[in-house]
Amino acid sequence: MTEHPTSHDGQRTLSQSAALPMEPGADRPPPRAADGTAAAERLPARPASGPGDDAARPDGEHRGPLGRSDEDRPGAGRGAASRPRPAVDDLAAPGGALPPGPGGGQPAAAGGGTRDGDRLRFVGAATRRIARGIDLDEIVLGLCRATVPTFADVILVYLRDPLPVGDERPVGPVVLRLRRTDRIPDEPEIDPMAGGRAAPALPLPPDSVPAAELAEVRPGGPLAEVLRGVRPVFGESAAARAALPELLGHERFIPGEQRAILAPLRGRRRVIGAAVFLRRPDRPSFEPDDLLVAAQLATHTALGVDKAVLYGREAYIADALQRTMLPDSLPQPTGVRLASRYLPAAETARVGGDWYDAIPLPGSRVALVVGDVMGHSMTSAAIMGQLRTTAQTLAGLDLPPQEVLHHLDEQAQRLGSDRMATCLYAVYDPVAHRIVIANAGHPPPVLLHLGGRAEVLRVPPGAPIGVGGVDFEAVELDAPAGATLLLYTDGLVESRLRDVWTGIEQLRERLTATARLTGPDHPPPLEPLCDEVLDMLGPGDRDDDIALLAARFDGIAPSDVAYWFLEPHEQTPGKARRLARRALARWDLEDLSDSVELLISEVVTNAVRYAERPITLRLLRTDVLRCEVGDDVPQLPRLRQARPSDEGGRGLYLVNKLARRWGATRLSTGKVVWFELSRPAGG
Repeated sequence: MTEHPTSHDGQRTLSQSAALPMEPGADRPPPRAADGTAAAERLPARPASGPGDDAARPDGEHRGPLGRSDEDRPGAGRGAASRPRPAVDDLAAPGGALPPGPGGGQPAAAGGGTRDGDRLRFVGAATRRIARGIDLDEIVLGLCRATVPTFADVILVYLRDPLPVGDERPVGPVVLRLRRTDRIPDEPEIDPMAGGRAAPALPLPPDSVPAAELAEVRPGGPLAEVLRGVRPVFGESAAARAALPELLGHERFIPGEQRAILAPLRGRRRVIGAAVFLRRPDRPSFEPDDLLVAAQLATHTALGVDKAVLYGREAYIADALQRTMLPDSLPQPTGVRLASRYLPAAETARVGGDWYDAIPLPGSRVALVVGDVMGHSMTSAAIMGQLRTTAQTLAGLDLPPQEVLHHLDEQAQRLGSDRMATCLYAVYDPVAHRIVIANAGHPPPVLLHLGGRAEVLRVPPGAPIGVGGVDFEAVELDAPAGATLLLYTDGLVESRLRDVWTGIEQLRERLTATARLTGPDHPPPLEPLCDEVLDMLGPGDRDDDIALLAARFDGIAPSDVAYWFLEPHEQTPGKARRLARRALARWDLEDLSDSVELLISEVVTNAVRYAERPITLRLLRTDVLRCEVGDDVPQLPRLRQARPSDEGGRGLYLVNKLARRWGATRLSTGKVVWFELSRPAGG
């Protein structure tokens, strides 16, 4: 059977927690205080008993506010009245239970009003403790900690499995699962004849068996009738005696003498579970007023569970929305390696407006984007998704970075007057080893050089997206091979304890220290580097969500690039084939000559037919062989099925059949048609 945690250190598992001696007259040691002393030893000395004192009673019974005495006589509470009253909040704490009197009972109260007041204080403290929980486990744990040992010695909390959410109508049978159990730990009694040493604890009776972990509520059965009644009932009542075996197991011994309470847990619309409160035989039994206490505990717990389930569903939807709007995986374009991280602000605020993206562009370039929509709400996440989609569309048009930010600014203004965000957009060219960056109010990126020097790049700050009427400026910088560019949102470097520039300096120092570990000739591994950067945050909740995008620049060596300008005339396809053949021979890729010449001939022929300016031909040797043909015609080619009578229209069909991948991208000056072929082994 699955073990369930308890709220006391050193307690037993579920199979032992429900195994209580329920037989009347069982000899049990008195409960003990938090400091390990017997509770009776901690009470102040009482004056000599007179004929009218409680101590003169034959049974020696002393009952507290939660276990009323049979008689209320003048002077019955003199000993209790002289003791200091516990703090209100302590009434609900396991260590702050009312001190028991002789025989394991609770101290006698001064009168009925005092007992009622103590009950009210206990219920108030217990409900506050339950209300402090924000998720399901915290609420159930709050009920257990508030109840044991002040109100009961054992509590079993059952909840529906699965729990219905909001207005959902559950289908199928009603099944209750034991969510949590709690009990007073069994402690050995002190043997005065053994010099105060602990004597062995009394053994558990052989008929004690574990409570059932799952209980199916049969329609029309006794348990269903008790749950439908909503009100708590004593375990010795006829309804409860028929229902408890269905909940705890038929072999379970059901205690008598009002030492068990079965309390249904009813939420806003339906019963969502049940709680069972149990007391030991050496403790006073429950009283009728204790049913009201159990009802209050059950009501507050059920309402808290309802709210926790609704909150959990909303948090799940918000988190799923946030994760869906971020890229599932990053592309791995030629000449650059990428890694990313995203962290929500906290467990209680999982939605934010931070995003990152990497978008492949024509010419083996890649666009690197990171942005931050102001606010933490579903609206912020929705705006983030719209801006990210807009950025992807603009990147596909191959616009300059400053133009992309300008169009994003216009889009944000169309979404609303208060829709503002910061964004940084960069385009890396692995052939030229250059990067172009435009900024819209975002923290500047940090470039970690191969030697270990971390540099905060000087880029124009710009105004945030959504301000309107602002020009954005782009700068072009060197991007040497082996360097690492880090784009991030302000949640990484700014908090209540530090300003943004202090955080940026700490980030720069952390990158420098990490780079020293791998030496000046080897950059730190990309994924561990991201983890090291996030470690600078420290423990505790974050003030803002964090997006981090790291790009390691590998570049493409000039020896792996062949580039030509060709005039658009009839002899151009033949010239393109000859140039490609020579380049493949220089790269020891003659095995690809036939396929490359055929595909280049088809693509160049199509470009020559419509182009008016010189066309470009470029071959790139990386892990694949990539061919790019550019012209000044903006119309993209379209794959179609040629009829038998057509003289043309089969060029792209051949490209689609022979190439590993192919595509066409519209540029501001025309278009680029490209295809890739896999390199042979050893080539």
